[in-house]
Amino acid sequence: MSKRDYYEVLGVNRNASDAEIKKAYRQLAVKHHPDKNPGDKKAEEQFKVLSEAYAVLSDGQKRAAYDQYGHAGVDGSAGGGYSSGGFGGSPFEDIFGDIFGDIFNGGGGGGSRRSRGQRGDDLRYNLTISFEEAAFGTETTVKLPRHHSCETCGGSGAKKGTSPETCSTCRGAGQVRYQQGFFQMTRPCPDCGGSGSQINDPCPDCRGTGRVKEKRNLALKVPAGVETGIRLKLTGEGESGVHGGPAGDLYVVITVDDHPIFSREGRNVICDTPISFTQATLGCEIEVPTLEGRVKMKVPAGTQSGKVMKLTGKGIPDLQGHRRGDQLVVMRVETPTRLTARQKELLEEFAKEGGESVSPISKGFFEKVKEMFD
Repeated sequence: MSKRDYYEVLGVNRNASDAEIKKAYRQLAVKHHPDKNPGDKKAEEQFKVLSEAYAVLSDGQKRAAYDQYGHAGVDGSAGGGYSSGGFGGSPFEDIFGDIFGDIFNGGGGGGSRRSRGQRGDDLRYNLTISFEEAAFGTETTVKLPRHHSCETCGGSGAKKGTSPETCSTCRGAGQVRYQQGFFQMTRPCPDCGGSGSQINDPCPDCRGTGRVKEKRNLALKVPAGVETGIRLKLTGEGESGVHGGPAGDLYVVITVDDHPIFSREGRNVICDTPISFTQATLGCEIEVPTLEGRVKMKVPAGTQSGKVMKLTGKGIPDLQGHRRGDQLVVMRVETPTRLTARQKELLEEFAKEGGESVSPISKGFFEKVKEMFD
């Protein structure tokens, strides 16, 4: 059974911040923890899945590997499991740590000034590569339309010679306070959008956004072993941030073209290889195509159609480059369809010599059916 997507498990999108991932995990972990659901196997299993997802997505390196290669990039790295003695230890130690802090601070960090810069959007690029390129890796150049920081205003959005001014509504805090019942809450300033400043004289080139459109050539290295659906993450290669904020990321989604001869199952390459009736019966030596050229293979006498023979190490490497799979050669015995009168005569003699009937197959089949039910 294939594993569920970790982002789906936690109910967050792929651009979720560390704080959003932590919050989502904390809420779900409280709901499904075995101490709150004694004897509930379904809740216990869900808690283990949540723990595994959080163990990966809360770790920067593991999350980057997962974003690039999916589950194949983090196999064996996600811990999972739980301690029935309570919430202490591992990723559970701070489940309740700041719940009340979130409530009383309104999630706004106590009204501290918010940075004006905003993170740029992530980008997606669909890349189609050949079967061989997927097997051995490749380097290519992709052309991406995206926004980059405006050189005229240096990304500030203000006309050259001017600068953004402090917002008069929030006085640069980026947030305003309001009363809700007994609690004092905060929310982003409606006038400056939470940036803490306003542009009264915008840059004419970027119209105050701090960014302009460009097309950029980007060198891309595709690792050996990728397959359709794999996403390669290039950190910081997405849209430039607004007003000096960090750039987003670029996700390259791989599609691998079908091959006229080979197919793939995991790290193994499958190759259906036709042989004649005579070759299968008497045995022979044939040339088999591989991803690296032709190799000779001995076919034993009496080989049946569908027999699988293995060429060790002739498959596809895994994404970590540790080992290669094998090539599985599937023998397909071809039945001749056009025979001369002499060939038919010889085959009939061959059948009689072996005690076989040369009557039509259908006749023999219906005779067997009659024997079964009489």
